Amino acid sequence: MLQLYANIKERRRELGMSQDELASKTGYKDRSSIAKIEKGLVDLSRTKIDLFAAALKTTQSELMGWDDAPYKENEDGNTEHKIKGVRIPVLGSVPAGIPIEAIEDIIDWEDIPMKWLAGDHRYIGLRVKGDSMYPKYIEGDTIIIRLQPDCENGQDAVVYVNGYDATLKKVLKNDDGIMLQPLNPEYVPRQYDYDDDRHPISILGVVVEIRRKV
Repeated sequence: MLQLYANIKERRRELGMSQDELASKTGYKDRSSIAKIEKGLVDLSRTKIDLFAAALKTTQSELMGWDDAPYKENEDGNTEHKIKGVRIPVLGSVPAGIPIEAIEDIIDWEDIPMKWLAGDHRYIGLRVKGDSMYPKYIEGDTIIIRLQPDCENGQDAVVYVNGYDATLKKVLKNDDGIMLQPLNPEYVPRQYDYDDDRHPISILGVVVEIRRKV
């Protein structure tokens, strides 16, 4: 759905329309509502998408990011929608206690396949900092995170420790608790009890892809 909000912003700018003008045409009070929508912080109903399409002199299909030819023929000879990927925000940091939708530290955008959203999965990008997970992850890499409150033993996950910013580590589960394992041998792994109130561990999500620019 974030592709929709990026397309709204792009189309508004193409028309030379201000956020106040678009707010007036779509029934919002002022530009602050449009600003939130263009950041992907507000969900739009199908009716609202129709209003935006009309106000921006385009179609709902184009705003949603579908191809110009919205249907294709599949192997069975039936037609189905041709839908492009969607854009997700890449964040510089993910502070604990702040909903993802409210984080404004957006430093880039990445495209992911539409099919990844099946099952109501949600994703964000996160920029890698430091070298504790070197050589698999290099500082400056973008990792695509599927947001979920737990992970499998041995998965690379983004976790909160003691309520601080999220950190990337390999999660090892055992009878005594959870070990956060750096991949760089210069760093020491940390063991945490499952029910340690002094050092609580919570999982933000798991890594599904690494993207590296050369």
